[in-house]
Amino acid sequence: MQTSLPVARLGRTDMEITRVGFGAWALGGTEGANSWGPQDDEVSIAAIHHAVERGINWIDTAAIYGTGHSEEVVGRALQDLPAADRPLVFTKGGLVWDEENRRAASKRVGDPESIRTRVEDSLRRLQVDRIDLYQMHWPAEDGTPVEEYWQAFVELRESGKVRAIGLSNHGVEQLEAAEAVGHVDTLQPPFSAIRQETAEDLLPWCAEHETGVIVYSPMGSGLLTGAFTRERVESLAENDWRRRSPDFTTNLDRNLAVAAALAEVGEKHGVSAAAAAVAWTLGFPGVTGAIVGARSPEQIDGWLPAASLQLTEDDYARVEQARQSA
Repeated sequence: MQTSLPVARLGRTDMEITRVGFGAWALGGTEGANSWGPQDDEVSIAAIHHAVERGINWIDTAAIYGTGHSEEVVGRALQDLPAADRPLVFTKGGLVWDEENRRAASKRVGDPESIRTRVEDSLRRLQVDRIDLYQMHWPAEDGTPVEEYWQAFVELRESGKVRAIGLSNHGVEQLEAAEAVGHVDTLQPPFSAIRQETAEDLLPWCAEHETGVIVYSPMGSGLLTGAFTRERVESLAENDWRRRSPDFTTNLDRNLAVAAALAEVGEKHGVSAAAAAVAWTLGFPGVTGAIVGARSPEQIDGWLPAASLQLTEDDYARVEQARQSA
């Protein structure tokens, strides 16, 4: 699809992606252990269509989001679009849930046969013949070495079922082990003004190896949007995973101070705090794009200016001052 938004090449792949992409985690609704709370599917589809209309050319989802439901919603949204207008679809596997108890914690499985099975499941739910980017969601905990499950990913790329392959939430040592088996097209790490560890070693490694980086949670799972207060955190639904996150509990005061600084930066540039938070991540060398979640068309309009915004050194200094002094 054509887009008027700035794009960047995703690593060595032939894909040019907009600097921001649509994050579909919350579209999974209340299914599964990591729910964002209730979500209307028709609103979700309207949000995806609005993102595409505004020029965003990729969607990030995962099998575990809503235990398959997010992928199904994305698949439905794609069917309503002409083939030429469809965005790239990125998804993730390796987290396996219990069909008898979908609220139970998922298992991190790297068994190659399981990986191959889950790819077929994702293809079916997304209603596509090929996944543009397939990623291992988390390092396996079933005893499967990185090299073994990455070999399965390499074979999926060679087979044409997936266009590119990546790792999510993996460290440098794991990246090195995978790279020895086959090139790691992309990395998907957490990165935001309140979680900056990715800049220390992961971004330099990816830049050196021409591995594209699509960061997630650039708005701190909503904390950096300017819409959160301590009272709002306390009013989150009981099944909202954020109620159990240190970012929303132990570190809340510091994070709200950073959010306030980003709101000031956004005001200076005439954009929302959310847009400033996303732009903060895009200013780092090595970052190709940022995944930004949305539950409605209106939310997209709030952060879309980040796709074209470049922050100044003074902006970064203001945010860091807030982080250090809180």
